[in-house]
Amino acid sequence: MSAEVVIGVRGLVNRFGAQVVHERLDLDIEKGGVLGIIGGSGTGKSVLMRSILGLQPYQAGRVWWFGQEVAKLDGGERHALERRIGVMFQDGALFSSLTVLENVMVPLKEHSQLDEHFIAEVARLKIALVGLPPDAADKFPEALSGGMRKRAGLARALALDPEVLFFDEPTSGLDPVGAAAFDELVATLHQALRLTVILITHDLDSVYRICEKIAVLADRHVIAVDTPEAVQRLDHPWIRQCFGGPRARMAYTQAQVLRGAG
Repeated sequence: MSAEVVIGVRGLVNRFGAQVVHERLDLDIEKGGVLGIIGGSGTGKSVLMRSILGLQPYQAGRVWWFGQEVAKLDGGERHALERRIGVMFQDGALFSSLTVLENVMVPLKEHSQLDEHFIAEVARLKIALVGLPPDAADKFPEALSGGMRKRAGLARALALDPEVLFFDEPTSGLDPVGAAAFDELVATLHQALRLTVILITHDLDSVYRICEKIAVLADRHVIAVDTPEAVQRLDHPWIRQCFGGPRARMAYTQAQVLRGAG
Protein backbone atom coordinates (compact mmCIF):
# COMPACT_ATOMS: atom_id res chain seq x y z
CA MET A 1 0.00 0.00 0.00
CA SER A 2 1.50 3.33 -1.06
CA ALA A 3 1.87 6.14 1.48
CA GLU A 4 -0.23 9.29 1.25
CA VAL A 5 1.61 12.19 -0.40
CA VAL A 6 1.04 15.45 1.48
CA ILE A 7 3.26 17.64 -0.72
CA GLY A 8 4.10 16.99 -4.37
CA VAL A 9 6.41 18.77 -6.79
CA ARG A 10 6.50 18.15 -10.55
CA GLY A 11 8.72 19.71 -13.20
CA LEU A 12 10.05 22.49 -10.95
CA VAL A 13 12.37 24.96 -12.64
CA ASN A 14 14.35 27.61 -10.75
CA ARG A 15 16.71 29.96 -12.58
CA PHE A 16 18.61 33.02 -11.38
CA GLY A 17 19.75 34.79 -14.52
CA ALA A 18 21.84 32.31 -16.49
CA GLN A 19 22.23 30.00 -13.49
CA VAL A 20 19.91 27.00 -13.54
CA VAL A 21 19.37 25.69 -10.00
CA HIS A 22 16.53 23.19 -10.63
CA GLU A 23 15.57 21.73 -13.99
CA ARG A 24 12.28 19.80 -14.05
CA LEU A 25 12.70 18.58 -10.48
CA ASP A 26 10.20 16.07 -9.03
CA LEU A 27 9.63 15.21 -5.37
CA ASP A 28 6.93 13.56 -3.24
CA ILE A 29 6.78 14.10 0.52
CA GLU A 30 4.92 11.30 2.28
CA LYS A 31 2.65 11.76 5.27
CA GLY A 32 4.06 10.99 8.70
CA GLY A 33 7.71 10.54 7.71
CA VAL A 34 10.95 12.36 8.47
CA LEU A 35 12.58 13.37 5.18
CA GLY A 36 16.00 14.98 4.99
CA ILE A 37 16.83 17.05 1.91
CA ILE A 38 20.58 17.08 1.35
CA GLY A 39 22.95 18.22 -1.37
CA GLY A 40 26.13 20.11 -2.04
CA SER A 41 26.56 23.86 -1.83
CA GLY A 42 24.58 25.63 -4.56
CA THR A 43 22.16 22.76 -5.23
CA GLY A 44 19.25 24.86 -4.01
CA LYS A 45 18.06 23.06 -0.90
CA SER A 46 16.62 26.19 0.71
CA VAL A 47 15.39 27.44 -2.67
CA LEU A 48 13.43 24.21 -3.05
CA MET A 49 11.87 24.67 0.39
CA ARG A 50 10.91 28.27 -0.34
CA SER A 51 9.47 27.26 -3.71
CA ILE A 52 7.31 24.60 -2.07
CA LEU A 53 6.12 27.12 0.52
CA GLY A 54 5.31 29.76 -2.07
CA LEU A 55 8.01 32.14 -0.80
CA GLN A 56 10.16 31.81 -3.92
CA PRO A 57 8.75 32.35 -7.45
CA TYR A 58 9.74 29.59 -9.86
CA GLN A 59 9.85 29.64 -13.64
CA ALA A 60 7.94 26.41 -14.32
CA GLY A 61 6.43 23.42 -12.58
CA ARG A 62 3.58 22.58 -10.24
CA VAL A 63 3.31 22.23 -6.47
CA TRP A 64 0.55 20.49 -4.52
CA TRP A 65 -0.33 20.75 -0.82
CA PHE A 66 -2.65 18.06 0.49
CA GLY A 67 -3.81 17.19 -3.01
CA GLN A 68 -4.53 20.77 -4.10
CA GLU A 69 -2.41 22.63 -6.63
CA VAL A 70 -1.17 25.76 -4.89
CA ALA A 71 -1.22 27.99 -7.97
CA LYS A 72 -4.94 27.34 -8.45
CA LEU A 73 -5.99 28.22 -4.90
CA ASP A 74 -7.75 31.48 -4.11
CA GLY A 75 -6.64 33.54 -1.14
CA GLY A 76 -9.02 31.95 1.37
CA GLU A 77 -8.20 28.39 0.31
CA ARG A 78 -4.48 29.02 0.49
CA HIS A 79 -4.82 30.75 3.87
CA ALA A 80 -6.60 27.68 5.25
CA LEU A 81 -3.90 25.31 3.97
CA GLU A 82 -1.08 27.49 5.29
CA ARG A 83 -2.29 26.77 8.83
CA ARG A 84 -1.42 23.12 8.25
CA ILE A 85 2.27 23.84 7.49
CA GLY A 86 4.84 25.17 9.97
CA VAL A 87 8.35 26.43 9.20
CA MET A 88 11.41 26.89 11.39
CA PHE A 89 13.95 29.04 9.59
CA GLN A 90 17.67 29.20 10.37
CA ASP A 91 18.43 30.61 13.83
CA GLY A 92 14.68 30.81 14.50
CA ALA A 93 14.19 34.01 12.42
CA LEU A 94 12.52 35.68 15.39
CA PHE A 95 11.36 39.31 15.46
CA SER A 96 14.07 41.04 17.52
CA SER A 97 11.69 43.70 18.88
CA LEU A 98 9.28 41.11 20.34
CA THR A 99 9.70 38.82 23.32
CA VAL A 100 9.65 35.05 22.81
CA LEU A 101 6.03 34.97 23.99
CA GLU A 102 5.04 37.74 21.57
CA ASN A 103 6.87 35.97 18.73
CA VAL A 104 4.95 32.74 19.33
CA MET A 105 1.68 34.69 19.55
CA VAL A 106 2.13 36.24 16.08
CA PRO A 107 0.74 33.34 13.95
CA LEU A 108 -2.09 32.79 16.45
CA LYS A 109 -3.12 36.43 16.13
CA GLU A 110 -2.92 36.29 12.33
CA HIS A 111 -4.78 33.00 11.83
CA SER A 112 -7.25 32.73 14.70
CA GLN A 113 -10.09 34.66 16.31
CA LEU A 114 -9.08 33.75 19.87
CA ASP A 115 -8.89 36.46 22.52
CA GLU A 116 -5.44 37.70 23.52
CA HIS A 117 -5.43 36.07 26.97
CA PHE A 118 -6.13 32.62 25.50
CA ILE A 119 -3.58 33.19 22.73
CA ALA A 120 -0.94 33.97 25.37
CA GLU A 121 -1.79 30.77 27.27
CA VAL A 122 -1.50 28.67 24.10
CA ALA A 123 1.83 30.35 23.30
CA ARG A 124 3.16 29.52 26.78
CA LEU A 125 2.20 25.88 26.25
CA LYS A 126 4.15 25.80 22.97
CA ILE A 127 7.17 27.36 24.68
CA ALA A 128 7.08 24.63 27.31
CA LEU A 129 6.58 21.96 24.65
CA VAL A 130 9.96 22.73 23.07
CA GLY A 131 11.78 22.53 26.40
CA LEU A 132 12.29 26.21 27.17
CA PRO A 133 12.00 27.36 30.79
CA PRO A 134 8.98 29.56 31.67
CA ASP A 135 11.11 32.69 32.15
CA ALA A 136 12.28 32.48 28.51
CA ALA A 137 8.82 33.70 27.43
CA ASP A 138 9.52 37.26 28.57
CA LYS A 139 13.03 37.50 27.10
CA PHE A 140 14.00 39.10 23.82
CA PRO A 141 15.85 36.99 21.23
CA GLU A 142 19.17 38.75 21.83
CA ALA A 143 19.13 37.49 25.43
CA LEU A 144 18.91 33.85 24.35
CA SER A 145 21.61 31.38 23.36
CA GLY A 146 21.62 30.03 19.81
CA GLY A 147 20.01 26.79 20.88
CA MET A 148 17.28 28.61 22.81
CA ARG A 149 16.53 30.84 19.83
CA LYS A 150 16.07 27.76 17.67
CA ARG A 151 13.68 26.28 20.23
CA ALA A 152 11.76 29.56 20.34
CA GLY A 153 11.52 29.50 16.54
CA LEU A 154 10.24 25.94 16.75
CA ALA A 155 7.61 26.97 19.31
CA ARG A 156 6.38 29.62 16.87
CA ALA A 157 6.33 27.09 14.03
CA LEU A 158 4.17 24.81 16.20
CA ALA A 159 1.77 27.57 17.25
CA LEU A 160 -1.05 26.55 14.90
CA ASP A 161 -0.66 22.78 15.41
CA PRO A 162 0.61 22.10 11.87
CA GLU A 163 0.57 18.68 10.26
CA VAL A 164 3.75 19.34 8.25
CA LEU A 165 6.87 20.97 9.67
CA PHE A 166 9.82 22.29 7.65
CA PHE A 167 13.24 22.92 9.21
CA ASP A 168 15.93 24.92 7.41
CA GLU A 169 19.36 23.82 8.71
CA PRO A 170 18.05 23.33 12.27
CA THR A 171 21.35 22.29 13.86
CA SER A 172 23.55 24.82 12.05
CA GLY A 173 25.73 26.70 14.52
CA LEU A 174 25.06 24.34 17.44
CA ASP A 175 27.76 22.40 19.25
CA PRO A 176 27.53 18.58 19.03
CA VAL A 177 25.70 18.28 22.36
CA GLY A 178 23.19 20.98 21.45
CA ALA A 179 22.67 19.51 17.98
CA ALA A 180 22.02 16.05 19.41
CA ALA A 181 19.54 17.49 21.92
CA PHE A 182 17.70 19.35 19.17
CA ASP A 183 17.55 16.21 17.01
CA GLU A 184 16.10 14.32 19.97
CA LEU A 185 13.48 17.04 20.44
CA VAL A 186 12.48 16.86 16.76
CA ALA A 187 12.21 13.06 16.94
CA THR A 188 10.08 13.26 20.09
CA LEU A 189 7.73 15.85 18.60
CA HIS A 190 7.47 13.85 15.39
CA GLN A 191 6.27 10.81 17.30
CA ALA A 192 4.09 12.61 19.86
CA LEU A 193 2.35 14.96 17.42
CA ARG A 194 2.39 12.62 14.39
CA LEU A 195 4.06 15.27 12.28
CA THR A 196 5.42 15.06 8.76
CA VAL A 197 8.93 16.49 9.09
CA ILE A 198 11.19 17.85 6.35
CA LEU A 199 14.77 18.77 7.24
CA ILE A 200 16.93 20.89 4.95
CA THR A 201 20.31 19.86 6.31
CA HIS A 202 23.98 19.20 5.74
CA ASP A 203 24.42 17.55 9.15
CA LEU A 204 25.17 13.85 8.66
CA ASP A 205 24.59 13.20 12.36
CA SER A 206 21.01 14.44 11.94
CA VAL A 207 20.62 12.42 8.75
CA TYR A 208 21.50 9.16 10.48
CA ARG A 209 19.89 9.97 13.83
CA ILE A 210 16.38 10.97 12.77
CA CYS A 211 15.81 10.84 8.99
CA GLU A 212 13.79 7.87 7.78
CA LYS A 213 14.51 8.84 4.18
CA ILE A 214 16.67 11.40 2.42
CA ALA A 215 16.22 13.18 -0.90
CA VAL A 216 19.51 13.98 -2.62
CA LEU A 217 19.77 17.15 -4.72
CA ALA A 218 22.42 16.98 -7.44
CA ASP A 219 22.67 17.77 -11.16
CA ARG A 220 19.66 20.15 -10.79
CA HIS A 221 17.34 17.25 -9.85
CA VAL A 222 16.39 15.00 -6.98
CA ILE A 223 18.58 12.05 -7.95
CA ALA A 224 17.51 9.68 -5.14
CA VAL A 225 14.94 9.30 -2.39
CA ASP A 226 15.60 6.41 -0.03
CA THR A 227 16.86 5.49 3.43
CA PRO A 228 20.28 6.91 4.35
CA GLU A 229 21.72 3.38 4.34
CA ALA A 230 20.46 2.75 0.80
CA VAL A 231 21.54 6.15 -0.52
CA GLN A 232 25.10 5.80 0.77
CA ARG A 233 25.55 2.74 -1.46
CA LEU A 234 24.63 4.58 -4.68
CA ASP A 235 27.31 5.23 -7.27
CA HIS A 236 27.26 8.98 -7.80
CA PRO A 237 30.24 11.34 -7.42
CA TRP A 238 28.67 13.63 -4.81
CA ILE A 239 27.18 10.73 -2.84
CA ARG A 240 30.55 8.97 -2.77
CA GLN A 241 32.22 12.18 -1.61
CA CYS A 242 29.59 12.90 1.05
CA PHE A 243 29.13 9.40 2.46
CA GLY A 244 32.52 7.86 1.77
CA GLY A 245 34.64 9.83 4.22
CA PRO A 246 35.50 9.27 7.89
CA ARG A 247 32.98 11.88 9.07
CA ALA A 248 30.08 9.96 7.51
CA ARG A 249 31.34 6.63 8.82
CA MET A 250 31.56 8.07 12.33
CA ALA A 251 28.03 9.52 12.12
CA TYR A 252 26.69 6.20 10.88
CA THR A 253 28.45 4.22 13.61
CA GLN A 254 27.24 6.54 16.35
CA ALA A 255 23.66 6.33 15.08
CA GLN A 256 23.86 2.53 15.06
CA VAL A 257 25.15 2.50 18.65
CA LEU A 258 22.34 4.80 19.78
CA ARG A 259 19.72 2.63 18.08
CA GLY A 260 21.16 -0.47 19.68
CA ALA A 261 21.14 1.20 23.10
CA GLY A 262 17.50 2.22 22.57
